[in-house]
Amino acid sequence: MKEDLLQYAWQYRLYDGSQLLTVDGEPISVINVGELNRDAGPDFFNVKVKIDGTIWAGNVEVHVTASDWYKHHHDEDPRYDSVVLHVVERSDTRIRRTNGDLIPQMELRVDVATLAKYEDFKRPHHWIHCEKHWERISHEFLQLQLCRMLHLRLSRKTEEIFALLKQNRNNWSEVFYRLLAKSFGMHTNAQPFDQLAQSLPIPCLAKHKDHPEQVEALFFGQAGLLKETPSDDYEALLQREYNFLRHKFGLTPIDPSLWKFARMRPNNSPYVRIAQFTTLVHHSNNLFSKILEMKDPSTIRQALQTGVSPYWHTHMKFGAESPYTTKKMSDATLDLLIINAVSPALYAYAIQKEDEETQDRMMAILEQIPAEKNHTVEGWKRFGVCAENAFQSQALIELKTQYCDARKCLQCSIGHAVLAKKCADD
Repeated sequence: MKEDLLQYAWQYRLYDGSQLLTVDGEPISVINVGELNRDAGPDFFNVKVKIDGTIWAGNVEVHVTASDWYKHHHDEDPRYDSVVLHVVERSDTRIRRTNGDLIPQMELRVDVATLAKYEDFKRPHHWIHCEKHWERISHEFLQLQLCRMLHLRLSRKTEEIFALLKQNRNNWSEVFYRLLAKSFGMHTNAQPFDQLAQSLPIPCLAKHKDHPEQVEALFFGQAGLLKETPSDDYEALLQREYNFLRHKFGLTPIDPSLWKFARMRPNNSPYVRIAQFTTLVHHSNNLFSKILEMKDPSTIRQALQTGVSPYWHTHMKFGAESPYTTKKMSDATLDLLIINAVSPALYAYAIQKEDEETQDRMMAILEQIPAEKNHTVEGWKRFGVCAENAFQSQALIELKTQYCDARKCLQCSIGHAVLAKKCADD
């Protein structure tokens, strides 16, 4: 049995509380299981237990075997002197505090049914570890957990955005520009797009907003996608502009090998996406401030919709002509930008400003956007879970990637419900 299951069993009382004894045969009554500690120190704080008629208040430490106490050198650590009960699966030795005093010890026997489910969770062949028990989960319970998962996802992204804000002196326009750039790269080229935006801060671009070729030269040059020997006259023009601007601003391009081109639709290639992003940046002023006032997805799509400069109507990359297309983004692509950049930014802004109206509006926008189409969302359909909108698809992605794939069944509300038998219709 793993230590995390023992901690879980103690925390949720998944044992027969009427039969608890220390290894010396003294009766134990658990008054308060305490608070789980995920940092350094004992596993549970503020525990209250009655041992052989005496009430003890302090902490609890959990180990698989009692001798782990000495392997982890707790007998030398004063932080563990407050432990009033040592909970183990197997007692193979007696343990002591730093002053030599014995600590009461108890062998914990986890409920057999709970142990069987837990072992089933750990089998590697499952797409989700609780799939054998999924049919027991009620629709109402699942919907509540999806709401929770979306808030967890947005809260996690908010922490990342706040870190960006700190780096950029609380400049929301710069942070939104970074988020939008990363989203333009989609999953495949998110990293180089983020590095590209980081290498070209808005003030640098603003000085050349009246010269679209210079803005495009900056983006393609910093992306490392302008060849020393140009393929045609337009690339030569951008190369000349970039060489001047690179020297002017002391710029260093990112590593061009970061860009991925294989197995990609032409309109998703880095060349097309950079051309689209360049046009959006060139034509947008105070974009984030404007989006803050928008109330529906269609208006935001219009604000994000962009074409490309005339050269890219007939090219997919430098020097390679192609049939004429406007290369405007599809609604599906625009929706991904809203999901991955706009929504997290609005949520983080609402949290910082304590603006419940913006937070509610952001949630409503996600509910109006169609669900994403990817292998994770498709995978949930096997279990009868069909996302109706982006609100639900984002929640399902969070559940799968942050809990199922990470094997955090004991931290998952659905996994807990299965083990604790709290979500079944039967």
